[in-house]
Amino acid sequence: MKANVGSIDRVLRVVAGLALVAWALMGGPVWAWIGLVPLATGALGACPAYSLLGFNTCPMKTDK
Repeated sequence: MKANVGSIDRVLRVVAGLALVAWALMGGPVWAWIGLVPLATGALGACPAYSLLGFNTCPMKTDK
């Protein structure tokens, strides 16, 4: 899968994912484990939903 998540987007995903997982570990609701999804997509730099919707926050490389 091609990288389609830019650097700011990746940082926000990792921070949000870590926050949700930490909340789940501290006795939060079971649904907080959904934080694994943004954590994984941020770490990998690729989001399947972005691919399906045609989004790309990764800076484009220009050929000159």
